[in-house]
Amino acid sequence: MTQPLNGRRILVVEDESLVAMLLETILEDMECIPVGPASNIDDGEAMARDTVDLDAALLDVNVAGRQVFPVAEALKARGVPFVFSTGYGEGGLPEEWRGATTIQKPFTEAAVRDALMKVMGVAQV
Repeated sequence: MTQPLNGRRILVVEDESLVAMLLETILEDMECIPVGPASNIDDGEAMARDTVDLDAALLDVNVAGRQVFPVAEALKARGVPFVFSTGYGEGGLPEEWRGATTIQKPFTEAAVRDALMKVMGVAQV
């Protein structure tokens, strides 16, 4: 059975290497192509701006002590959907980002898949 996210290129912005590796494994299991991971805001912003053919992104809200919102702005400007991940849930987001698709750490593979499918408008099979 073909995965609904097969071949999708997903940017990962995450500073904790174990979490980044987990996300890469989850994405590969879903037959996605992980891009990155970027472990700091500057790299994440450059990748968000310059990487061709991004389908979506997974953004840790707090990356090496800085907030990820400049990366989210760069993606939003390009029309690339993204999912925030945070230990605080959506309530930990500033007002202007509330309502954005958010997964709470620790997350499951199903939570990551469902959130990506939601932001990309991919139907469940």
